[in-house]
Amino acid sequence: MGNFIYFTIQIMMIVLLAPLVNGIIKKIKALTQKRTGAPILQMYFDLYKLLKKSVVISQTSSWIYHVTPYLVFATALAAALLVPVSTMVTPTSFPGDGIMLIYIFVLTRFFIMLAGLDTGSTFGGMGSSREGMISSLIEPSMLISLFTIGLISKSTSIYQMMSTAKLLEIPLVQPVYLMIFIALLVIIIAETSRIPVDDPATHLELTMVHEAMMLEYSGRHLALMELGAVIKQLVLITLLANVFLPHDQLIHLTGMGALILSLLFYIIKVILLAVLIALIEVNTVKLRLFSVPNLAALSFILSFLGFINYFLLGR
Repeated sequence: MGNFIYFTIQIMMIVLLAPLVNGIIKKIKALTQKRTGAPILQMYFDLYKLLKKSVVISQTSSWIYHVTPYLVFATALAAALLVPVSTMVTPTSFPGDGIMLIYIFVLTRFFIMLAGLDTGSTFGGMGSSREGMISSLIEPSMLISLFTIGLISKSTSIYQMMSTAKLLEIPLVQPVYLMIFIALLVIIIAETSRIPVDDPATHLELTMVHEAMMLEYSGRHLALMELGAVIKQLVLITLLANVFLPHDQLIHLTGMGALILSLLFYIIKVILLAVLIALIEVNTVKLRLFSVPNLAALSFILSFLGFINYFLLGR
């Protein structure tokens, strides 16, 4: 019964909060550009409208194109179960779930790239090739970052990483955690197709990456793809928030009061990180595609320095 309640809380928090976080990022960007922008809840209305619409499918597409939206949504939910929203809510936790999380994202990206190629669209092929290049540059630093935090916590379980971090009270004062935090922030920007790596608000041929692979989707298929993308974004933000900004030591209650307070702290941390991502987007420009490796190199260097620092000096 306890696991069922935690399962429900975990899924509801991630799925219901994911479009809101995306709305906050868009709203902050609009306000900093002296625009009113769309309402924060606009994505909920868009998803509802898309789910009611029928789909238009190219006659040249295969089963891969049909299956990909459902697979993207299912894998996003699976990823959401692996990153606890709080150490007080752990529906699933086992050694190696940190590595499993990475390969769930790899599986998702693999099918999105195949779907982009499947219809024979020029834009789809272009977006898939660019996505493949960016992912090959980012994944090594993501693996090293998680391995380094795993070595510190002596486990590849995300729950154990969170539990170790909360013993440090303020992990970001430790050089290792600070370098890995910045490296993972760059990785999140790249993985969620945000400026300076990608621009989710444009449909220009020169800048499109993720949007180019989704141009052929419509109706409920597009809704599932969009919802899967924002769930993935929130899962990565949750990982960053709970491993590097633990809050359990601030809660001195027990029982239901502690659980509610913990979830409130979690929401505040997610909103702060969403604001940080929005400010990074506002204060940077979209990089040329051939400049993206420089950003990926920065992430890799920081994660590797964190790894070396741990072996030479400890935390």
